[in-house]
Amino acid sequence: MLNPRLGTLVAMIVMAAATRLLPHPPNMTAMTALALFGGAFFADKRLAFALPLAVLLISDLVLGLIWSWSPMAVGPHMEVQYVAFAMIVGLGFTMRQNHGVVRTGVTAVLASLLFFVVSNLGTWAFESLYPKTFGGLVECYVAAIPFWRNTLTGDLLYTAVLFGGFQLLERKFETLRAPEAERLALAE
Repeated sequence: MLNPRLGTLVAMIVMAAATRLLPHPPNMTAMTALALFGGAFFADKRLAFALPLAVLLISDLVLGLIWSWSPMAVGPHMEVQYVAFAMIVGLGFTMRQNHGVVRTGVTAVLASLLFFVVSNLGTWAFESLYPKTFGGLVECYVAAIPFWRNTLTGDLLYTAVLFGGFQLLERKFETLRAPEAERLALAE
């Protein structure tokens, strides 16, 4: 049986993942925020990686089924995005002891930038859209800048909602506060 804290964290991750399935502006979902959130709040590092990546996979499968009955309909070389999200979970580990507004905001921007760099490097490396030269790589990044605007906006918005929302819940409900053993695990 899930303890109230773990159950609330899982529910927040699942609800955040639903942003991919609901109508939304292009590239404005909670996926980066939920990867960061998982890394910051789950004491069990395996769960911190497994849950965000599992909900990403499930939402990819649902989107693939909706669009064309093909799980890969959401995009080729999805493994690059999974690597980026796993790296973002790792970035979330750096926030385990400090969820302050400035630290959270700066880390959200870094996570968004990390996803931008890794995903577009994957586009350049695996797609035939750009020449496999330094100029082609620069062209790929420049072409992606307009898309990053929505990504960054969504990442900041959803990070604020997840981190701020959970911290408000922790203040209101004592059962959601991390027990001493979990606080020690988060400190590792």
